[in-house]
Amino acid sequence: MTENEPPELPRGIALAWGVAATPQRGPKREMSVERIVDAAVELADAEGIGAVSMAAVAAKLGFTPMSLYRYVTAKDDLLLLMQEQATGVPPESHLEHEGWRDRLLALYEEQVLLYLRHPWMLSVPITGSPITPNSSAWLDASLAALEQTVLTADERIATALAVTGQARWCGIVQAGYTAQARGIGLSPDEVAVREADLYDRVITQDEFPALRRAVDEGVFTSPADPFRFGVERILDGVAAYLDARDRGESRAPVDEWIAIDPVELAGDRRLKEAQKTVREAERMLRAARKAERQALREAKERFAKTKGQG
Repeated sequence: MTENEPPELPRGIALAWGVAATPQRGPKREMSVERIVDAAVELADAEGIGAVSMAAVAAKLGFTPMSLYRYVTAKDDLLLLMQEQATGVPPESHLEHEGWRDRLLALYEEQVLLYLRHPWMLSVPITGSPITPNSSAWLDASLAALEQTVLTADERIATALAVTGQARWCGIVQAGYTAQARGIGLSPDEVAVREADLYDRVITQDEFPALRRAVDEGVFTSPADPFRFGVERILDGVAAYLDARDRGESRAPVDEWIAIDPVELAGDRRLKEAQKTVREAERMLRAARKAERQALREAKERFAKTKGQG
């Protein structure tokens, strides 16, 4: 590759866009990338992402793993193609909504449904922007919803990512509850009641006062959707920001990412030992404070008892 040549597309992305070279030999009529991906998605939907391997997909199709490798040369490429197929394109129904906010909310709801239909997608690692046709179509739809606003390009992408991130977080939690419910034979509502009971047993007023009040107020068994509340408040913030822009007010852009110090990533032994010492000191401090609260509670009880006897 010369200095001016664009980088070659990775094979998985090339396959997704339909521009990868097809194998010259192999069971062409019986095998295709599409059939391989279909079989893999069926496996994942039925048994989870852990059930997907080149051998398992080959067995499902009645071929040898080597036959698959002529079409999909790596499992990472297969996962990319599975995610691409399961994602699909954003439904045109979101265009029936008026205004940027309602369109983004419609896209948010559809993304949550995607994760509920294919929870294994949440187990696929995020290794960068998914530069594939369907994933690009979803991002394009979110950006298009914001196109008539005065937001800058950076602000539009940030808003789209905030909504997408909230949909993924909602999917992670709901899929987790569903999996747990299936594993222990309870409904998701019954799992929530069981979880609330566990909180009730271990969360005390003196140690976690705010959380204790939340437990007593029934937040863990409430029918309210905290994720919808969260995304609505995100969009409230965007709307308020747009109003401020209309009034001529603006804030300096945030151009610094949260990042870990490279020194920590280098794995310095003395630094790791010091961090371990800090964690141990924090653990001991928590234990000491807990003992202090216990002693204070017992002292109050003794005082009240003595006062009552007097």
